[in-house]
Amino acid sequence: MFSLQGKVALVTGAAYGIGFAIAECYAKAGARVVFNCRSRAHLEQALEEYKAKGIEAKGYLCDVTDDRQVGDMVADIEKELGSVDILVNNAGIIKRIPMTEMSAEDFRQVIDIDLTAAFIVSKAVLPKMMEKKRGKIINICSMMSELGRETVSAYAAAKGGLKMLTRNIASEYGGYQIQCNGIGPGYIATPQTAPLRQKQPDGSRHPFDSFILAKTPAARWGTPEDLMGPALFLASEASDFVNGQILYVDGGILAYIGKQP
Repeated sequence: MFSLQGKVALVTGAAYGIGFAIAECYAKAGARVVFNCRSRAHLEQALEEYKAKGIEAKGYLCDVTDDRQVGDMVADIEKELGSVDILVNNAGIIKRIPMTEMSAEDFRQVIDIDLTAAFIVSKAVLPKMMEKKRGKIINICSMMSELGRETVSAYAAAKGGLKMLTRNIASEYGGYQIQCNGIGPGYIATPQTAPLRQKQPDGSRHPFDSFILAKTPAARWGTPEDLMGPALFLASEASDFVNGQILYVDGGILAYIGKQP
């Protein structure tokens, strides 16, 4: 039920962190893994890291915000490995800037990478999924699909939009036996969140680090490995009647009001 043997899985932005962990999980479950990077240096480094883990992965140089580049990449994947069975829209960025200080250019860049790219890549793989009458699309959403917080207006807007794109793909293409679901990670220890976990000069925890530990019933940050099981479930036959859902992997934050002062 959880085997991905022979499936082709495209995980965008899987050079490190959450995307890398998901790709590793899929490879171990039998999938042929492909991923993209925007720079050749990151692509070559990622390929070395996959090789060191004993994972056979194929990398493509592609900017997922570019329609033409995505079309070319998907065509190459189909020619070399076969059509994409599983797509994970993982590529994303965050810019922590107060809204009144954020330029429209910065806002648009976050929306473009975190939301528009998922639309572009999904659109590129859907026709073959429709032909085969099967396919899995998994969008990496966020707790910011549900919550707001200071300095992340663009990110929250993008992830909220990604949640609704997930539901719309499920609604529009469910009749083709295509499932589109989302994963909403909580605060995960990755290079992207490293600045929020840095020790202070006096050796104490970063204030945000302390805040997250206090708000999380699990009392810890998540790890990329915590997302492997949920990602495997949503990519496998085990989730064939699960569609349009967001699975929050957050250690319980969304269920918790917090400790009494």
